[in-house]
Amino acid sequence: MRSVFVASMFSVAAMLGTSTAVGALLSAQAQAPQSAERIRTIQVEGNERIEDRTIQSYLLVEPGDPFDAERIDLSLKTLFATGLFADASFEKSGADLIVRVVENPIINRVIFEGNSSIDDEKMREEIQVAPRGIFTAARVQADVQRILELYRQSGRFAATVEPQYKPLEQNRVDLVFVVNEGPVTGVRSINFIGNEEYADRRLRSEIATRQSRWWRFFSSNDNYDPGRLEYDRELLRQFYQNNGYYDFRVVSAVADLTPDQEDFYITYTVDEGVQYNFGTVNVSTQLDKLNSDALRNALAIQEGDLFRGNRIEDAIDTLTYAAGIAGYAFVDITPDLRPNPETNTVDVTFAIDEGPRVYIERINIVGNTRTLDRVVRRELRVSEGDAFNRVLLDRSRNRVRALGYFKEVTITENPGSEPDRTVVDVTVEEQPTGELSFAAGYSSVDAFLFDVSVSERNLRGRGQTAVARISASQRQQYVDLRFREPRFLDRNLAAGIDIFSSRSDFSNIGFGGFTSDTIGAGVNLGFPLTENTNLGLRYRLQQDELDINLGNVVIDGNGDLVIITDTFDGGTPDDPSDDTVFDRPANPNDDLPANALVVDACSPLYNNRSFSNCRNERAELSSIIGYTFNWDRRNDPIQPTGGFDFSFSQDLAGVGGDVQYIRTESSAAAYQGIFKGVRASVRLSGGFIGSWGGDEGIRINNRFFRGGSTFRGFDVAGLGPRRIVREVDADGNTQRIRKGRALGGKAYYQATAELTFPNFLPEEYGIDTALFLEAGSVGELDEIDTEPRNITQIGPDLFAIEESQTSMPLRASAGLSVGWDSPFGPIRFDFSQILKKEEYDRTETFRFSTSTRF
Repeated sequence: MRSVFVASMFSVAAMLGTSTAVGALLSAQAQAPQSAERIRTIQVEGNERIEDRTIQSYLLVEPGDPFDAERIDLSLKTLFATGLFADASFEKSGADLIVRVVENPIINRVIFEGNSSIDDEKMREEIQVAPRGIFTAARVQADVQRILELYRQSGRFAATVEPQYKPLEQNRVDLVFVVNEGPVTGVRSINFIGNEEYADRRLRSEIATRQSRWWRFFSSNDNYDPGRLEYDRELLRQFYQNNGYYDFRVVSAVADLTPDQEDFYITYTVDEGVQYNFGTVNVSTQLDKLNSDALRNALAIQEGDLFRGNRIEDAIDTLTYAAGIAGYAFVDITPDLRPNPETNTVDVTFAIDEGPRVYIERINIVGNTRTLDRVVRRELRVSEGDAFNRVLLDRSRNRVRALGYFKEVTITENPGSEPDRTVVDVTVEEQPTGELSFAAGYSSVDAFLFDVSVSERNLRGRGQTAVARISASQRQQYVDLRFREPRFLDRNLAAGIDIFSSRSDFSNIGFGGFTSDTIGAGVNLGFPLTENTNLGLRYRLQQDELDINLGNVVIDGNGDLVIITDTFDGGTPDDPSDDTVFDRPANPNDDLPANALVVDACSPLYNNRSFSNCRNERAELSSIIGYTFNWDRRNDPIQPTGGFDFSFSQDLAGVGGDVQYIRTESSAAAYQGIFKGVRASVRLSGGFIGSWGGDEGIRINNRFFRGGSTFRGFDVAGLGPRRIVREVDADGNTQRIRKGRALGGKAYYQATAELTFPNFLPEEYGIDTALFLEAGSVGELDEIDTEPRNITQIGPDLFAIEESQTSMPLRASAGLSVGWDSPFGPIRFDFSQILKKEEYDRTETFRFSTSTRF
């Protein structure tokens, strides 16, 4: 290995020697008497890869030209400027000009050694040298500085990089960057001087830099970065100005290296000033279609309110939007702030003028390493050549964010080739769109459940969605394959296909239940109606086979129940007068007569089988057509702090097939940001299903069931109509309730309120918390779907009353939802407390889910 520094010094020396030689040549020519001697030929020597003609093309002289000293000197400089040569010289041999060159080597490989915290690929993206490129010392030294800057950004200020090279045959070299990373330079403490209103701890929470602590092993913000100091100064200014301190300024920000040279002390000196309130607030405009008073009333700023800098920006956005609605796509809004130190107020006047008409010259999509440009462009509300419109650009940003493919989306404008042209840069930061998810939960009945799925929401970067899901628990096994194309036939039309198979087994809960096997497929289409509304159409064909499990019964040859007479001894030996004698249906464990048969309770051999339940035990083909209308007016598709969304859907079964019903569901939610880090949302939802074209009623597999993830605090299908057995004594007192099969309901209603709030844990933990409140119910069944009340004596003075609970009284639960954006994927814990329930409901207090993205 040889040091690039040595090669660099050799190259400099060679250049000095060459310059001397050429200078001597030119000096000799200058001293010679002028003559008409001209260059006969130009000969090139020393070149290996570069052809003679290529080298001659760089020269400013050619055969037939005189030996001009200035032109030969410029030719020498031109050769060195190409970067292709380590040395070059000129020599006059009679009438011939000889050009001698030493070519720079070609880089064979670029190798990194000693790096562990920054991988090779990231450094290759940063440097300029590359295999098959020209090796020059200047270029290598520039790349050394780029690598060092990478290490400084990661907090390693002691890092060193030594470039070395290994000569190979054919004038090639292997370039090696030998890295000594050194220790991470952290931030031992962050201190503030001059702050009286806010404690150091509060100010530390407002800046990006963090003090180095052992638990911040997933964060790099506790590494010292001088570039981040300027950003922190701006964050402090924004924080104070958003709390009324108009005159606030950061006097200085100083970073001092600790004596052990491992960390930095950072000290901010601030001048807080005093708090200001808003004074008079006016809107001034000469535009015909805009009314100053109406615009003033539209602003949220009121005289006497605490001055907040961000409210100025919000007001500008409001006025820009209002002007856009009135037809002014180009407006200049200039806020004139006039502080009054005597009254501690800031008077604000918003001057609105029609701005110069500007057109979009070009739209650049930046940062999409995976997603195709056209996937982003088709979400934009503006195109190249359109008039510049801030409102439409904001809508475009929200639409791109709503795709869910990008972590960050920013739109910036840059000057174009003309004063009335602008270049729009849409900068995106890709995030994982594939998901390998699994969920586990615990309930009072099922113990554990498991769910796994693989999905990709941006297949091949084309915006396509593909899902393969397998779900398994004691109650359900589910396989689902889906594919969705958001731009079918290159039109603003989404199309998808769904193939599924499932088995639901509710026969292991209490007594009775059913098993459902379903297989089917469906297609769907979706298209926008307006900017904020869309309509989805779908068709599904599925085969359902239900097996009703009510247990076994013992019947005789005529299909009637076999009755067993039981006698309970009253206690007096050989005295039957105090014995209790009663009849009961036989069970399979009794001593049965010879003609007895043990059959399923829904067997056709059983004369008294339950019609309301056993009529569902059949296979049916369902042909279902439906639609969904969505209206979305949220201000942000990811974390809305204002606006609402609404959906309404209906499904009609009976266009062919064996099943006839109409299912209607609706949902609406409103969102409100209260203050930083605190958001509230309220969602109302409900549904109803009814049969048509006959008196068949609604089969149990088509009814509504709530619980689990759809109603936290209650088990899956844990609330709503249920068949129960109430054991009562002779006085009618309930001794025990046995909870049987869930019956589902024809209707449901539900309200969910959620409050997201800060938990004061370090931000790098990635933990969010929210309080929730669920309230609602499920109920209503047709008479044909309920069983009659049945009373059976099961012991001395003990009776079993079997009955259906079909009413829908209010249920409610509240709790805490904790989410952790862990390095392995998002994890969520739900802890619930039941506020109101019925005695036959099934509840759960804990639910856990997680997923891993790729």
